[in-house]
Amino acid sequence: MTVLSPPRSAVIDRALRDARRWCAGHTIDDRPALVHAVRVAVTIGEHVPAPPTDLVVAALLHDAPDQVSTAVDVYQVLTADYGPEVSRIVGALQAEHRALDEPDPPIRVNDQPVLLASTADKIVALTSLSRRAGATGDVTGFFAQRPVLCGLLPHFRAFEQAARARVPASMSAHLDAALAQLERAAAAGAR
Repeated sequence: MTVLSPPRSAVIDRALRDARRWCAGHTIDDRPALVHAVRVAVTIGEHVPAPPTDLVVAALLHDAPDQVSTAVDVYQVLTADYGPEVSRIVGALQAEHRALDEPDPPIRVNDQPVLLASTADKIVALTSLSRRAGATGDVTGFFAQRPVLCGLLPHFRAFEQAARARVPASMSAHLDAALAQLERAAAAGAR
């Protein structure tokens, strides 16, 4: 049973419908974007006992700003349909995603809902990268072709260390394991 298993609240049902609609035609990590959104929400539920509904909804909709038409003010829609907390968490995750393109992305761990959603997002993304690398049959080559990703691994490790005392121990261990696997593979690819 997951946080998305029925019976679930009407607002989570609505968020799933919106996520399905907004994710249609988009991919993340070579899979339908909805798979990523659902996995982030489920990962939160695996590690956070009785997570707040706003957190689950934000996890489901966290990539909406990248998926919804630019003609739509997605934050206005999120606030009107789900409340200001969902919009705030989604906005913070988007800012974090954009910051990864900067030379020295900041690490922020003082906002618990954002930290939980961000940690779950990283767990899902890093685990997916490992899966994709393994599926190629050439893990070393996979990472050798992704120098930008490999350059971000120290940032992700610094995030994991900063978040360690602020997230559930099982969540921290999950992120650590996913990151360690990538670090080993990337180190092999750098040789």
